[in-house]
Amino acid sequence: MPRAGVKWSFVATFLVAIACFFVLDFAGNSAQAQTQTQIQNQPQTHAVKVQTAASGLEHPWALAFLPEGRFLVTDRPGRMRVVEADGQLSAPLAGLPEVASSLHFGCRIVEARDGTLMLTLGERYSRAQDAQTLGNHHGKVVRIHKDGSVPNDNPFVATSGALPEIWSYGHRNPQGAALAPDGSLWMHEHGPQGGDEINTPQAGRNYGWPVITYGERYGGGKIGDGITAKAGMEQPLHYWVPSIAPSGMAFLTSERYGKSWQGNLFVGALAGQHLARLELEGRKVVRETRLLTDLRERIRDVRQGPGGVLYLLTDSAQGRLLRLVP
Repeated sequence: MPRAGVKWSFVATFLVAIACFFVLDFAGNSAQAQTQTQIQNQPQTHAVKVQTAASGLEHPWALAFLPEGRFLVTDRPGRMRVVEADGQLSAPLAGLPEVASSLHFGCRIVEARDGTLMLTLGERYSRAQDAQTLGNHHGKVVRIHKDGSVPNDNPFVATSGALPEIWSYGHRNPQGAALAPDGSLWMHEHGPQGGDEINTPQAGRNYGWPVITYGERYGGGKIGDGITAKAGMEQPLHYWVPSIAPSGMAFLTSERYGKSWQGNLFVGALAGQHLARLELEGRKVVRETRLLTDLRERIRDVRQGPGGVLYLLTDSAQGRLLRLVP
């Protein structure tokens, strides 16, 4: 890959190749990790009604909004469809490259306020050690311009042997990313068995995987030295033990659900089969409420749509696009 930047042909192929994971948001880490927040379980809330906007989606991955009440939805097999306002699905759109879905691809995209694109990339499970090196994209957040070039103020543009598009590293499998109301990037990532994390990735920082983690190996047993902190590695803002398998992430900026929800962070849970509502004080999670537990569905994506309403995608062979109506 050229040092001067990322060729647009590569980026275009990359962006579309992960179209089944496509998300575009228009809209310093804490010194201590936060984990033992107050957790409440609510099957529903009195203020929310769940409506099905579309069904028959095969493991839908990500959602974007189109004019006239339509949606763009991608799915895990690598297809992209238009969902009409009445819930009808288009045929798969032509022209997408073949997608090889494997393990730990991460793949969320956020447009920052300066117009750059932030891409979250997983470490592909078997390449976990790559997350600690700078000559590859595994376990990284990447920052590029829309034309594929590398911003001059990226942290590793002058670092020998480093890919200049890298923004931060030491990530595992980031399946949620969103801009906070203050314009900062927030993301979450799957831990192994436990240790799912929320981070606010800062330029040039190392987020520790697989050296430090609050999780353990599947089936039990420590990972590496079994440590949770090390000098030069960032602590998460928040983590979950046991794992909820987070996916999808959105800040609610509207007042549609009342003042108490405005500014909250919403995270889908796959294994947890709920929607986590996180109340914040600055960059600290102070309370977690688990919503929609009675649906018993894996929540894959979470978006705030036009009119300030929350939309969800459920992950199954007969996945649904859901609308949470105040």
